[in-house]
Amino acid sequence: MNKRSPVTNSQSALDYDCKFEGALDGDDYRLTTCVEVPVTILCPCSREISRHGAHSQRAIIRARIRTQSEAMVWIEDLVTTLEQQGSAEIYPLLKRQDERLVTEAAYENPKFVEDVVRDVVEILRGDDRIAWFQVECESMESIHNHTAYALHEESIPPAEDAAQ
Repeated sequence: MNKRSPVTNSQSALDYDCKFEGALDGDDYRLTTCVEVPVTILCPCSREISRHGAHSQRAIIRARIRTQSEAMVWIEDLVTTLEQQGSAEIYPLLKRQDERLVTEAAYENPKFVEDVVRDVVEILRGDDRIAWFQVECESMESIHNHTAYALHEESIPPAEDAAQ
């Protein structure tokens, strides 16, 4: 998808891994839309204990969704929603003015992977087009020799079932 930098408005393409998974069980057909979205997250603990900044890292939000029958969620809309749940968005092209804004935005919005997943879950739960979802966030830690990981999965009953 083409994406513009936040200050200089420089445009370039940013790639996202996306796929559709289909499953047929008798007459039951399930279509799952899958996306992987890179974001920046900034460690809340690092921010709290440091006098001069905090460590940030690149993270990947992976979402798999199934919609209610006849409903549709566009991949582009799902990508945009997920991008907004990190501490800051990732851009394919940044000038110095852009970089400053992105790093300051992340600093003002620190999140653990669990926070990112929780925020995505709230949004997907509130979308009446969605019947099932799985969300995970994995952070490629910048100062630790491990990754941080969180996952949540749930089914949402159709509106007419929930009212009964």
